[in-house]
Amino acid sequence: MRSQCFDQTRPTFGRRPGAHAVADAPVPKYAAVTQSHLWPAEKPSTDRFLRKGDGARVTSGERFKSSRGSHARSESAAGTTKGGSETAIAPPRANAFGRRDNPPDTQFRKFYERGDLPVAVMSASKNTINWKVDVDKLDYHHYLPIFFDGVREKEDPYRFLAVKGVEDMLRLGGAKILPVIPQLIIPIKTALNTRDPSVVCIVLQLLQKMVVSAELVGEALVPYYRQILPILNVFKNKNVNLGDGIDYAQRKRRNVGELVLETLQLFERYGGDDAFINIKYMVPTYESCVNL
Repeated sequence: MRSQCFDQTRPTFGRRPGAHAVADAPVPKYAAVTQSHLWPAEKPSTDRFLRKGDGARVTSGERFKSSRGSHARSESAAGTTKGGSETAIAPPRANAFGRRDNPPDTQFRKFYERGDLPVAVMSASKNTINWKVDVDKLDYHHYLPIFFDGVREKEDPYRFLAVKGVEDMLRLGGAKILPVIPQLIIPIKTALNTRDPSVVCIVLQLLQKMVVSAELVGEALVPYYRQILPILNVFKNKNVNLGDGIDYAQRKRRNVGELVLETLQLFERYGGDDAFINIKYMVPTYESCVNL
């Protein structure tokens, strides 16, 4: 149910952010003996054995008439040729970089449409927002997780307000940011699990600003590397190789691979003595930028 009559958020009917559709199509099984993917063969049945008096039925074509089509289909699905040799079957596609579901059911959208957030769009400027109260007087335990949850929004003004709101709160928060770190992990993980490059880039930029926003924030994130770093491990090597061309996405902060590397390096610098070993455990290909 919607909270108020002015709430325009569309119901998502149980859609979960970061979820993907389960494939109903059959997939080949991996055979450890042959180290290849093969379609499972049909189990033998006693109906295919000949019985007394079936000789005339076989000659006339009445026997096994219905099973010939299914047997041919199973052979074609298994990738067999006329000679009986099996052809190689490619393993099913993992689609690790594919975008996951991102329903617009964020807490930020609901609170903003109800008018519960002390923020509005400033019409005179395109890069700032209008706060109705002083940012340093806000209750960070309540508002900062809500604004972080709105980072995965892709529609304006929700996306603009959420991102700029988080930036202002991180810039002016100071000591109020550290106690709220445990409440920010779920919104950050949810946004990263969408695997949408536009959302992941924004989250990485905000993580970089959060690490340097106050003291001990980088060390407070170390216990939560298991929730944050798996997606960073997926996108770490997703760079664009243009040869001698110019990648303008790097200047615009849209290169996911570069942002992941910069974020991991900041995690190591500000995460204390245990940061590198924990990063190395979740991202095995990462090399230290401190102990060279």
